[in-house]
This record gives sequence, C-alpha cells and structure tokens, in this order.
Amino acid sequence: MLLGNVEFQHRHAAQLHTHANAYAERLIGSIRRECLDHVIVFHEAGLRRILKDYFEYYERCRTHPIEPPLLRNVIEIPKVGGLYHLYKRKAA
Repeated sequence: MLLGNVEFQHRHAAQLHTHANAYAERLIGSIRRECLDHVIVFHEAGLRRILKDYFEYYERCRTHPIEPPLLRNVIEIPKVGGLYHLYKRKAA
C-alpha cells in the first residue's frame, strides 16, 4: 500500500512540472545537435573538455547580439575545437 502511494505522488509531481522538463530537454537537444553530433568522444576527460569549451562559447559568444563587422578589420577566433568561430574587430 505504501509503495503504491509513492508511485502516485511521483506521477502527480511529474505532471505538475512538465514545463520545467521542456527547458531541460531543449538545452540537452541543443548540446547534442550543435556540439556532440560533430565530434567523436573517446573518454570522459575529453567529453568534459569539449562541453566546457561549448558552454563557454554558448554563454560568452552566442547569446549576445553583435553589430555586423567590417570585413577588412575582422579576426576569426576558433571556439570548441574549431567547430564554431568568434569574429572580433582588430584594434585600430
């Protein structure tokens, strides 16, 4: 009887938090599609390094809009092992 009650409570709590699950699923899907589908991971340390680079790129570069650079003053900086690139203007 006690286990059946716990199972019911778990199902009820999961139904109340369906929107929170959507945010997590979207983040995990973005990580998979934009990063992990393009690399081969051989060990845990390599996965941690790739994910650390991707999260740094995601937080610092991707989320902030920038104005279009002039082509003659652009520096290309590879991110996430060259999978993505950050473009910055050269100092004048």
